[in-house]
Amino acid sequence: MANSLKKLVGQTAIYGLSSIIGRFLNYLLVPLYTYKIAAASGGYGVVTNIYAYTALLLVLLTFGMETTFFYFSNREEIDSKKAFSTAASAVGIVSLLFWLVCMVFGVNIAEALNYANHPEYIRIMASVVALDAFQAILFAQLRNQNRALKFVTLKLTFIICNIGLNLLVFCVAPGFAESHPQLMSWYDPNYQVGYVFIINLICTAAIMLGFLPELRGLRFGIDRNLLKEMLKYTWPLLLLGLIGILNQVADKICYKFIVPGQEGEVQLGIYGACVKIAMIIAIFTQAFRYAYEPFVFGGQHDKNNKEMQAEVMRYYVIFTMLAFLIVALYLDVFKYIINRSYWAGLRTVPIVMMAEIFMGVYFNLSFWYKLNKQTWWGAIFSTLGCAAMLAVNFLFVQKYGYMACAWGGFVGYGICMVLSYIVGQVKNPIPYKLATLLGYFALAVVLYIVSAFVHINNTVLALAFNTLLLLVYVAVLLYAERALVKKIVGKFLRRG
Repeated sequence: MANSLKKLVGQTAIYGLSSIIGRFLNYLLVPLYTYKIAAASGGYGVVTNIYAYTALLLVLLTFGMETTFFYFSNREEIDSKKAFSTAASAVGIVSLLFWLVCMVFGVNIAEALNYANHPEYIRIMASVVALDAFQAILFAQLRNQNRALKFVTLKLTFIICNIGLNLLVFCVAPGFAESHPQLMSWYDPNYQVGYVFIINLICTAAIMLGFLPELRGLRFGIDRNLLKEMLKYTWPLLLLGLIGILNQVADKICYKFIVPGQEGEVQLGIYGACVKIAMIIAIFTQAFRYAYEPFVFGGQHDKNNKEMQAEVMRYYVIFTMLAFLIVALYLDVFKYIINRSYWAGLRTVPIVMMAEIFMGVYFNLSFWYKLNKQTWWGAIFSTLGCAAMLAVNFLFVQKYGYMACAWGGFVGYGICMVLSYIVGQVKNPIPYKLATLLGYFALAVVLYIVSAFVHINNTVLALAFNTLLLLVYVAVLLYAERALVKKIVGKFLRRG
């Protein structure tokens, strides 16, 4: 089990490096957009809204095939190449049909979504989503083959290209347009939102070139019998993923309908910008998922699998609660990621972070039904969670604005997490150390509450006080995990 944990930590570090560096570099775009697109214009609200639609569509177009591919490619009686070819071909065909519909009916779709003046937004992002869906299976193949280096290289290439083009358009182009207008006939200073989407399309299309070797594997085509088995396995995952992503983006999609007009776009932009600060938890969860999912499916016949899942859950809670405290206690520093005009929404950050932690725990708890081909349980949990989240939004957004969105996610993921644990311990018990997990959670929450209720007007002194609170968590962690710490220190000293 020790070697397996070591492998997981190594894989998480590699994927985590790409995610952390990538998200950090993408954070550069948040101040860029919030400083260049004024909160009062509602432009960032448009970006937030359309990206919410693309996230939802990406789940629909991949329809759970990433997890399904991992499951079938690790079955001894199935050729992994056929599993890849079948999964990629199926997603590719669905994505192509979706793209054709959006190209033909783009104007009608734009009118329905209140973007009648910019139907090109719909067509551009439809192209991005179709490519992203197909690439999701290609990236899954890299993860399945433990080709983390190529995975990281392609991810970082996209990010660097994206940031470079954004800096060119938003920072260099305005000045160059004034000094050399004859060379900048393409540039329109009032089309900032459109450039965000165009840049995304250029970078996504460029990454396809890196997948040319993987595309040769599609010569195996679709195995119809295998596809039928895959679809039986994946349809609950589609519902699970659909409800799961709705928990993340439904508030951003519904907001414009609940609070229509310019005011809705302005508030949505403020909320969307502040949510970006909370995404440090999502970074860790995403990196963890990239490494953990193929790891668990690959070792599904390991007799120590349950003990391993319990240990990994403990580490996940330890480090995500530490990340929560770092962001929440130093929010006076992190807030400078966004323009001052967006700071009104900062109070949503701790709530959204906690919702993200619930989502990560729920992901950890999900393997009992995935490994036992009972994925419909996940669909039930996620449906109930999503219903609760939507209820909070529709009941309270009119009165409390985007704060209701933050609490809606908290409630939705909280319900999913609790239900999955309760049912999972009946159907397929895993020896989680519940008292330890709740202890770390309670300690972090209490320390945050102490910080929130102790008002210190001096920023330096406030940060110093919060540092002491953070050190309390670290001290308790080191004491509680002293056996593990002693083991790690001992290995380090022996190597030295």
